Amino acid sequence: METLLESLKTLTLNKLRTGLAMLGIVIGIGSVIALVSLGQASQQAIQNQIQSLGANLLTVNPGSQTSGTIRGAAGGATTLTNADATAIQTSPSITTISAVSPEVQKRVQVTAGRNNSNIQIIGVTAAYEGVHKITLTEGRFINDVDNNSLSKVIVIGQQVEANLFPTQDPLGQNIRINGISFRVIGITASKGGTGFLNQDNIGYIPLTTAQQQILGQTYLNTISLEAKSQDVMTQAENEVGYLLLARHKLTSPAQADFTILSQQDIANTASATTGTFTSLLSGIAAISLLVGGIGIMNIMLVTVTERTREIGLRKALGAKKQVITMQFLTESILLTFSGGLIGIVIGIIASYIFSSLSGSIFVISFPSILLAFVVSAGIGVLFGWYPASRAASLQPIEALRYE
Repeated sequence: METLLESLKTLTLNKLRTGLAMLGIVIGIGSVIALVSLGQASQQAIQNQIQSLGANLLTVNPGSQTSGTIRGAAGGATTLTNADATAIQTSPSITTISAVSPEVQKRVQVTAGRNNSNIQIIGVTAAYEGVHKITLTEGRFINDVDNNSLSKVIVIGQQVEANLFPTQDPLGQNIRINGISFRVIGITASKGGTGFLNQDNIGYIPLTTAQQQILGQTYLNTISLEAKSQDVMTQAENEVGYLLLARHKLTSPAQADFTILSQQDIANTASATTGTFTSLLSGIAAISLLVGGIGIMNIMLVTVTERTREIGLRKALGAKKQVITMQFLTESILLTFSGGLIGIVIGIIASYIFSSLSGSIFVISFPSILLAFVVSAGIGVLFGWYPASRAASLQPIEALRYE
């Protein structure tokens, strides 16, 4: 206790120097906590967006890519057709799929009066609403009658509504796509996202209308499938994969001209990507901890030089080497520990402010806070040991003569 009180008294004698010594640790710890928090928040947000599309969702995409139990080889981007979707839905060999949603999509420029916006247009059937867990705040979704009659109707997301109809109710209003007028029949609940992943900047139109009047294509961009449960996801991939192989007259999974992905595959890929990015940023921020530790070592060396005569007097009066070592080591640990505490508070506040301004999830990583405590104390020991050892090694007579 005496050593601790003496260390506190010594550090408070020169507040400016003490504050500058702690600054590097404060910035380093605060940066690490803030960046880890923001990285985990981004990871959680992406996971939530993926899961919001449907927990038991499988997507069949044209083209080849290694995925799950079906490995693609040579192929193109126009290999899926409406007949493939119908076969999956009606085949007696498919026992694990509860719903099939054939889809086409494209980004287009749309207008409503004097307002215009660039949005994602998706051609869908009635099954899309259940497969992708779409919730409506107003109106209704696309149904079979719309597809059978090539209806020019559209269901829009919250962002589309805000961009095209900022001051009026969009229901019953018209939106023009490629010069064709579509009547708004529904508005979806917000799902969030940004940029090209914005789930609210989407317009849904009948699949037949999209293929024949907007895109001019007979193939599909995606077939979304809802498995009956999480337990049969792998079996569902196999059943669908081998059915499509037979339909496309392919003899081996290595020749597959399509790719089957589950939501978990997508979530794992996104998680790995954001995790790597977070680790990279945290590593960069951790460099400032090293710089802060070196700064503390320099300050402690200056302190040893300034207090050489004091050290000599202590040793002359009987202070042992370990007492002198503990005195300076305690001061170093107090510096880094205090800087660590302040850095943790600043990191949490910075994360909260950023999440509030950006509308993202506020996530605090308690392991990173615990690590910050350990690292700050460790830096105090690591970079304080040499100055403390140097002070304790001074000869009393030489220290007392020091000017």
